[in-house]
Formats: sequence, structure tokens, C-alpha cells
Amino acid sequence: MSENCDNNCSSCSSDCSERTQKQTSFIEKPNELSQIKKVIGVVSGKGGVGKSLVTSLLAVLAQRDGYKTAILDADITGPSIPKLFGLHERASGNELGLYPVKTKTGISVMSLNLLMENETDPVVWRGPVISGTVKQFWKDVIWGDVDFMFIDMPPGTGDVPLTVFQSIPLDGIMIVTSPQELVGMIVEKAVNMARRMNIPVLGLVENMSYIVCPNCGEKHQVFGEGHADTIAEKYHINTVSKLPIDPKLAAACDSGMIEMFEGDWLDHMIHIIEGR
Repeated sequence: MSENCDNNCSSCSSDCSERTQKQTSFIEKPNELSQIKKVIGVVSGKGGVGKSLVTSLLAVLAQRDGYKTAILDADITGPSIPKLFGLHERASGNELGLYPVKTKTGISVMSLNLLMENETDPVVWRGPVISGTVKQFWKDVIWGDVDFMFIDMPPGTGDVPLTVFQSIPLDGIMIVTSPQELVGMIVEKAVNMARRMNIPVLGLVENMSYIVCPNCGEKHQVFGEGHADTIAEKYHINTVSKLPIDPKLAAACDSGMIEMFEGDWLDHMIHIIEGR
């Protein structure tokens, strides 16, 4: 450290030990048997807006396009991914690491529910333990060759989202919202957090945006007019997708048959992720 140091590294060009320490990256390396090309986080400002649904749909679409796809379920206390894919078997492992469970179409999934003896047992853990588990899913799971990994994150801007943003090399995030004005305000918090962490926001998905009348085909905004377009314009987010309330999609989720869904609502979003 220079004797004239004022502890303001941003205005200093000296290559001292203190400066090096402050610039140390927190990014963790995945398992040495894992080759993961692109990682996309799926986040929301609050719970119950369909974040796990969007994560699953994006993974299914990427898999349909011929890519090797994986889902890391970072929502430790509320894991929904196994239910959506109808997964009930337990994950296995050996001295090399843990192995993800494969869905019917070959998507690799790791979730805490795949390690629990009883999938309805609550996870009564404090923040540091939960964050450590997420890191283990990244470092200790043998993911193999993966083109696109989607991370289903818990809602909000607390410990786990911060851990993911700092520890895993995200290529971008998708933000999920619903039409209510309160949710729109909270979404802006998620956008601002991503910007503060220098994570690109690739798109905004408004779930439960409308319902289509089965008789006349007209769209009805049962939760009121959404705010996704306004938020996207304010923060210069170029891609917005809107998911309807669809009984067939809900039934597919409840029966663990999400891979059989039909709908083009997120086609443009997955093309953005794939770089098309």
C-alpha cells in the first residue's frame, strides 16, 4: 500500500496487495466434469408470479430446439421444479459428485426435493445454509455438457439471489411479473439489483396477463392492465412476453407433464437467449 493511500481504489492506478484483494472475484467454478456454456437466471420481485413455470417452459423450449438443457433449482425452501416435471426419484452420487435427475425428454434437474427422503418435509434452514446449498448445486453436481442452464431463483433480493449473482457466472436474467401494480413496483427492485450487479436483463415475462374467452376468443385482463410494457420501456428492456391464464397449461403443471405443453408465448424469448 502506498504511504499516500486514501483507500479510494477507483482513482488509483497502483497495483498493490490491498487493491488486488478488493478486486478478487467471488465466481465459483463448476464441477470439473461439467461444461456449462450459458447460464440464465429467472428471478422475480415476489413469490407466486410463476417464476418456476417460466423457468420450466424456457428449458423445455431450448430442449426442443436440440440443445442440452439443465435446471438448477435455487428456490431451496420452495422447490417446484420436480413437481412440474413429475420427478419423484432421488438424486444419486459418488465420490466425484452428485448426478442430476433426468426428465422424460432429457433435461438435467437438481433440486433439494430430489435429495429429501420425503418431498413434503419443510426446509427449516437459515440464510447462510441455504446459500451454501445453492453453491453446492453449482460446484458439486456433475452436470456434464450443458448448452443452457436455467436457474430458478427464490423471490426477492435477499441472500440467495445475491449469492447466485456473485458466485455463478450469469449471462443474463429473465424477470417474471404479474399484472398487479404492487408487483410492478417490486419488479423494479429486481431490475435495479441486476443493474447494480452488472447482470444483463434479457427480457420481462408477464404471467397471468390475460385469459382467452373459449367462446369468442377475446382476451380479458382479469387482474387489470399490466405494467410490463411500461417497466420495459423505462429500463430499456427490449423483449416482453405475456403468458395467459391457460387451464391446459395449469393441468400440465399439476400432472407433471410440463414437457407436453403447447403454446408460442415464449418463442421470441427463447430465441433471444439462443442468440437467434
